[in-house]
Amino acid sequence: MDPTLKQLARSLREAPVVDRDGYEYFVHGVTDGVPPLDPAVLEAIADGIRERIDLEGVDTLVAPEAMGIHHGTALSLATRIPLVVVRKRSYGFPEEVAVHQETSYGESDLYLNGVDAGDRVVVVDDVLSSGGTIEAVCEALEAVGAEIVDIVTVLRRVDADHGDISRPVTSLLDVRVRDGALEVVE
Repeated sequence: MDPTLKQLARSLREAPVVDRDGYEYFVHGVTDGVPPLDPAVLEAIADGIRERIDLEGVDTLVAPEAMGIHHGTALSLATRIPLVVVRKRSYGFPEEVAVHQETSYGESDLYLNGVDAGDRVVVVDDVLSSGGTIEAVCEALEAVGAEIVDIVTVLRRVDADHGDISRPVTSLLDVRVRDGALEVVE
């Protein structure tokens, strides 16, 4: 395992798992903002992303609300690449693109602003479960004519059905829920 991610892996092993309408949902600072996320872990996440994907020529980082925001922010600060947040509320701007997302545990509309045709973007999110959020964000980016350079998540649930995603996704760590506990898959 990448030494920079060992602290993250340790903290994940302590994450509680809760039932959310039949879906085993783990609660962690990376994915939920609680418990508090150690700044050293957040910095290691940004470093891990920088080590795994090519950011040369990327114009914009794109992070979906809510839990992609802090990972996108950390990466933006480390790389000086601007960040756009895909929001769950509409601002009604003329160029706004609305898309519907369905995830393993809910659905909502997302709204993209601030990305233009030809922009080279990297999508940054917390976890790949069903792929519904990432797929919706990518549909919005394609609608404005952006070039999706890469998609990166901090975690990938290997025990989830990624049937909603039709694109390659780079992840820092693979995890699964087994017997009511979160495991890091090495």
